[in-house]
Amino acid sequence: MTAPDAGRGIWDGEETRTFTGLPRDSFRILHVSTGNVCRSPITERLTRHALADRLGDPLWGGLVVESAGTWGHEGAPMEANAETVLAEFGADPSGFTGRELLDEHVIMADLVLTATRDHRQQVISMGHSAGLRTFTLKEFTRLVKAIDPATLPPLEEGLVSRARALVRAAAALRGWLLAPTAEADEVFDPYGAPLPFFRSIGDEINEALDPVVTALTGVPARA
Repeated sequence: MTAPDAGRGIWDGEETRTFTGLPRDSFRILHVSTGNVCRSPITERLTRHALADRLGDPLWGGLVVESAGTWGHEGAPMEANAETVLAEFGADPSGFTGRELLDEHVIMADLVLTATRDHRQQVISMGHSAGLRTFTLKEFTRLVKAIDPATLPPLEEGLVSRARALVRAAAALRGWLLAPTAEADEVFDPYGAPLPFFRSIGDEINEALDPVVTALTGVPARA
């Protein structure tokens, strides 16, 4: 199996569907942390919640949001404190099961957002042309804030087209907009911590996601 072009995934012979059966005009966002029971589940479900808030349907326009862990607890439930944090945001924590990060997840992802720089490096080291479409969440937020929305395709051209253009623009800016500190692009692990720390991580993730979802959809959060 040959590696796909950056952000494109792998298509069947007719080039109309991915090997998982999704239409070619889908755009997959993969959130990655360590165990896939705290940070990446929170980020996945907050992303879906934000999309639903802006667009009315979390899968509207072909966006697919998933998560996995570099040492993922396959089949494990989300941490109870993570579920509590999501519920407090009004997001749905139900039905989640942890996954170990596999090659196929990286291959199929159009955008990979990781909790830390170490996770980002682990994803990139897996190959599959992942370098130009893998960022830490906070890194991607910083880059997205510097992109003029007027330079992105209008929503009339489709959400997938806009999302792919956003990833290309962010990749082009990466070497120009560096993090102010080594920790600025990190979301620290709340595993085993009390609920107040989980809440602070949830607030941190939610704040980082807001400009990303706004850029993807062209729709700001409701006041």
